[in-house]
Amino acid sequence: MLWRCLAGDGSKPTLEPSSRPISRRMRPTDWVPGDIADFASAMLMGTSPEGVHYYPAFPYSTYTRASDQDIADLWAFLQTLPTQSRADVPHELGFPFSIRASVGGWKLLFFKDTFVQASGDNERGRYLVEALGHCAECHTPRNLLGALDTSRWMAGAPNPSGKGKIPDLTSPNFDWSEADIAYFLETGFTPDFDSAGGEMAEVILNMAKLSPEDRAAIASYIKALPPAN
Repeated sequence: MLWRCLAGDGSKPTLEPSSRPISRRMRPTDWVPGDIADFASAMLMGTSPEGVHYYPAFPYSTYTRASDQDIADLWAFLQTLPTQSRADVPHELGFPFSIRASVGGWKLLFFKDTFVQASGDNERGRYLVEALGHCAECHTPRNLLGALDTSRWMAGAPNPSGKGKIPDLTSPNFDWSEADIAYFLETGFTPDFDSAGGEMAEVILNMAKLSPEDRAAIASYIKALPPAN
């Protein structure tokens, strides 16, 4: 799902308008670090080649759970993209959030490479949702410091675009079957004949490329979620 936030001209805001880190483009010779080791440091540790902390609007706190092989495969894919030399748009952050060193303190408090839910017999589903898919970045509410509130994991949150709310996937009112969820991830159509809209429609474009087995694993993970606190 990387492209959903990082595609375009590098000017897409990733949080509410009052405090907006701006998404970076990820193309060779541009924002992407110069070699695979630098790229892995960015994806897994949230640090630049110079050792500077990236803002966690770039979801390295989720990608830190990814396997070394998947990080290497992502790097190889990015090398196939055309270069782009256009300058990125500066972040729009007020004091004290503009002090990038403060991200180090944020990491000490909230940056963990452990999974949130027990895998049971569905390790693949947990990996796709909690690592590569970074579904919780939108579906989980945040605390006052912008970290995901894991006690309300996947319990719905304000839409990062500022319009509406991302659905609660733990609610008893969410009564879709595993087959319903898998079909939605493939086609974008809901059980009541509605369709995905907004940014979720873009997510579906990627989910549709997964194997049926991977979509089924994601659906199984979602149906096994405990009710949020």
